[in-house]
Amino acid sequence: MSLVRDMELLRQVPLLAEFPEEQMRLLAFSAENVTYRDGEVLFIAGERADAGLVVASGEVLLEGADEERKELGTFGPGSLIGETALLVETRRPARAVAVGPTEVIRIRRALFKRMLQEFPDIASRLFESRAARFRATAGALARVGTVLEQLEREHVAFRESRRRAGPQDGDGDES
Repeated sequence: MSLVRDMELLRQVPLLAEFPEEQMRLLAFSAENVTYRDGEVLFIAGERADAGLVVASGEVLLEGADEERKELGTFGPGSLIGETALLVETRRPARAVAVGPTEVIRIRRALFKRMLQEFPDIASRLFESRAARFRATAGALARVGTVLEQLEREHVAFRESRRRAGPQDGDGDES
């Protein structure tokens, strides 16, 4: 891939979209382009994750870590796989397989961290965008918690009303 094409592709990734032109050029130049054949495994679940992968062409199928290998999703050009690996040491939670000929841009954590250290304005923007994302996630989880609490109260009330009403026809206690 050309440097310009890599830069355009990396700019599609929300995590990287705020990088200024020169820093984006440096990131695209320093990252590694890797090509995979159809069916080739990019990584397996449990493997140490030291990089994020941006799909440049083709598709990547993520499969669950269990024996059934449940399909978790298919990701195409512009998708970032392994965002967490760019920021902290972690392990791959799933298996990734190329669907057709596939090319990815591999951004090593060491490169990404060096970019953040050398360009603190990028780190500041990244921190702000991640903080906003965490706030949104926390709000969504709070709403889910409220719904679950309401469902639990309704379930308890329903069971209590059934208990008070006593056995009904067809409740299974036919003795």
